[in-house]
Amino acid sequence: MRRTVAAVLLLGLVAGCGGNAPTEQGSGQWSFKDDRGKEATAPKRPERVVAQVSAAGALKDYGINVVGTFGPLKRADGTTDPEAGSIDPSQVTDITGPGYGEIDFEKFAALNADLVVAGYYPEVTGLWHLTAEFEEKVSKIAPTVGIGQSKIQLPDGVKRFKELAKSLGADVDSAKVKADEEAFTKAADRLKAIGTKMTAAKQRIQVIGADPKLFYVAVPARNPDLDWYVKELGLPLLTPDKPDTEGGGYFQSLSWENSGTYKEHVIMWDTRQHVLNPEQMKEGHPVFQGLPAVQAGRFVEWNAVAPLSYSSYAGIMNKLADQLDQVLAK
Repeated sequence: MRRTVAAVLLLGLVAGCGGNAPTEQGSGQWSFKDDRGKEATAPKRPERVVAQVSAAGALKDYGINVVGTFGPLKRADGTTDPEAGSIDPSQVTDITGPGYGEIDFEKFAALNADLVVAGYYPEVTGLWHLTAEFEEKVSKIAPTVGIGQSKIQLPDGVKRFKELAKSLGADVDSAKVKADEEAFTKAADRLKAIGTKMTAAKQRIQVIGADPKLFYVAVPARNPDLDWYVKELGLPLLTPDKPDTEGGGYFQSLSWENSGTYKEHVIMWDTRQHVLNPEQMKEGHPVFQGLPAVQAGRFVEWNAVAPLSYSSYAGIMNKLADQLDQVLAK
């Protein structure tokens, strides 16, 4: 199980697996059936929401502010972690605990939360950034909602957070949300055009992550954003030959000596704080240094666990398209 958790931590992807629509509420009893098949209920519509950071970012993009978050909120320089999206760290209480999946329970209790939202992976007990032990403690104070993070495609996850936000009182038909959706569609069209050009040129992208001991190649089909990029947008992402059997098959792990197994034209790297960046990957790893994409500097970024909203992914896809345009000119 320890390796399973590590696997999801490294390549755990954002999305919401398809689920059931919320019960429409005007006033009185509130309910929402989450992607675990559990129905969260409350005497009235929740107003004090605590959420895992990417879930908080998605809700904010639809107009729902949270009072507290858990998970990576700020980078070392004080800026918002990309995992938290549009969240302003100064406007929320960070209840993250000392270890993965732990929270500061005293801070949580002081927030008087009436709902807790986080991602959900069927391969791991508990919720995203909330272990089963802590979820049990939390659920005695407030209902929990788990939005799926696997076995779906990106737009499905975006829609699930839209449904949840609507149940919490957001105007998901506002001009802003409609504009965000239009921007999302236009950004997707940009990636689709790039995918067509790369396929014609027989160029592919390998999506990777790394730590000091191992080099990981992501399996697009197990990652909602990547799966959608491949199947719907035609972006030519490599599927590794031998995905790991443990941890849900999200990636193929390789030794650094075998980091040259795949020699694709472009490398897309996981940008999260706990994952090595390209410069760190080069240090002491001559096989990796020898890859054609590394020598040419053809790197683009993968925001693996960004908030699932039209606004968030419009920005991510436009940035990816800009980067691909730049590196493909090399």
